[in-house]
Amino acid sequence: MKLTCLSASGGSYYSPASHLLELEGFRFLLDCPIDLSALAVFAPVPLAGDAGGLIRAVPRYWLPAAAKAGGVDAVIVSSATGMLGLPFLTGLPGFANTKVYVTEVAARIGKLMMEELVEMHYEFVRYYGPDTDVSPKWMEGKEFNELMSMLQKAVIEDKENDSACLVPLYSLGNIEECMHKVQPVKYGEEVCFNGIFMLKASSSGLELGNSTWEIKGPRASITYLPSSVFVSAHALDFDYSSLKENDVILFSDFSSLNDMDEDNEKLNEHSMDETDSSLCHYSVLRDDGADADEKVPFVCNNDDITEEIERISFICSCIFDAVKSGGSVLIPIGRLGVILLLLELISEMLHSSSMKVPIFVISETAEEIFAFTNALPEWLCKSRQEKLFAGEALFGHVELLKEGKLFLFPHLHSKGLLAAWKEPCIVLCPHWSLRLGPAVHLLRRWHADKRCLLVVEQGNDAELSLKPFMPLAIQVLECSFLSGIRVGKIDPLLRMLKPKFVLLPEGLKSRCPIQEVPWSFFYYSKGKTIELPNLREEFEVHLATDVAFRLQPRQLNETTAVARLRTKLLVSNGRFQLASAEKQSDQSKRHLLHCSTIDPGRLLSALQEKGMVCSFAADDSSTASECSVLITSPGDALVKITSDRTVIYCDNERTCNQIYDALSSVCKGI
Repeated sequence: MKLTCLSASGGSYYSPASHLLELEGFRFLLDCPIDLSALAVFAPVPLAGDAGGLIRAVPRYWLPAAAKAGGVDAVIVSSATGMLGLPFLTGLPGFANTKVYVTEVAARIGKLMMEELVEMHYEFVRYYGPDTDVSPKWMEGKEFNELMSMLQKAVIEDKENDSACLVPLYSLGNIEECMHKVQPVKYGEEVCFNGIFMLKASSSGLELGNSTWEIKGPRASITYLPSSVFVSAHALDFDYSSLKENDVILFSDFSSLNDMDEDNEKLNEHSMDETDSSLCHYSVLRDDGADADEKVPFVCNNDDITEEIERISFICSCIFDAVKSGGSVLIPIGRLGVILLLLELISEMLHSSSMKVPIFVISETAEEIFAFTNALPEWLCKSRQEKLFAGEALFGHVELLKEGKLFLFPHLHSKGLLAAWKEPCIVLCPHWSLRLGPAVHLLRRWHADKRCLLVVEQGNDAELSLKPFMPLAIQVLECSFLSGIRVGKIDPLLRMLKPKFVLLPEGLKSRCPIQEVPWSFFYYSKGKTIELPNLREEFEVHLATDVAFRLQPRQLNETTAVARLRTKLLVSNGRFQLASAEKQSDQSKRHLLHCSTIDPGRLLSALQEKGMVCSFAADDSSTASECSVLITSPGDALVKITSDRTVIYCDNERTCNQIYDALSSVCKGI
């Protein structure tokens, strides 16, 4: 088994890590996100005034690292954002027969996100003219090198200085071609790949449709564990129980690196006092011999989601203050779960006040996404499912739409938007990069108003993102949202799952305090390939029922029975199986196979009964481990018996056959 980390997310929800897994001669691509960091060097359009040295041209995008890795047999996708880079690979020869496995919900949302990205990109094309495959002037020699040097620390610190890696965005046709390769699955549904591997998706808890994956082969079982959260306020909770006791865990949750310092400080504060109740959350310090299942309450509590709700409540209070002062609020966040929770809390805020503030969601996919969220209760957390049985709306935006407080429009120039528009207002729209979509135009409108508020997510370089809109008077609130497992919960999670090998990001090697454990750790980093030792040299083989009924076992001793069979080896549903051979041999004509220790005395008697003149050889040492029988009639022959073999020395075929028959009579044959 080999693993290569193609790209590291650095903790970004919008760009998860991507890996290449080589197993049993097959190559699996684990997630293929799109890297939008290059967008930061392009000036949004239309942009008045100085672009601050940014490029005024149709943007280019980083080609996924998987394109250089060669072809793959299958792509396993853990989230909607994990498939946004796939259309770049659609036309490459190595991906012609590739299958893509992703949950139904993630596939639906991912397709909408790709289509919306293409639509927003077309604004550049309409402004600057059609993009071509020919490299534009800004990508030539000195200018390109100067640009890379100037922005290297900000957005492309781990990129090669290679203009060939910057390519035009894919088209709607590429998206359709990509989706033809997709095989959507449900949670818990097992699918067989190529007869050898069984693949199964389980909920990761982070977002609707996000998943962890189980890859089971004849000689290894692997857990692909991307960003996950134990308890969710909207999506189905993390189903860790289905991942127990797999051989290998690939931990790909880079978001744990983001809270490392904070969590380590808390760990150090309590390192000398294990009686402190706060240690229940950081159970990595508890080694009281408790069964792994007893650690479940320590990790599956509601503390993370409680903090998330408190964080979003604080954002809502800032929104309330801005609106109260007469300012509008712009929220270019692309996380569906955060948007749904924001709308619910904003709704509560408006109900508790006398303010009438319109809420606009301006997105080409808004109407379809919101309708979709009310049609998938089986993908939601238990509290949301209970609302369904109680006859209530699954999410708060349903009531907002009914009350006429929430408006959905695909574009800023949509019919009816001007009539409904009223400021101050709250607007949720794409794009988090502040280079594409409605966010660019609305930020240009409000950037000089100190009463207004811009809510952005941490992860992008804020200074660079806001550079085209300077001077800036608008208030900017940078937020971070729950994006994965906290570092303090990694160790207890692994103790519950009980793997043999764990693959962790290199960044966790020296900073994550993990006690002595019965599994081995391997640490990976971007661009490097690590190889795991063979997990199992032997593997189970299942016997087909019809073959089993034809067996005629012979008892060798009290504990062992043997039988002879003719079969063919098949691989089906990830298991090796012995099935009936197409042609069965005639058992009456086949040679017997013998397995027993020869008794020289019994052999001598059997030979004499067949009329043969024989005796023990005169030079025989008469030891228990070696004996020779000399035959003088009807032909000369010698039978040499040792502890591990019996050899017949004879030139006469007839005599040889008689000796063989005598041997068969004193041996157990099958």
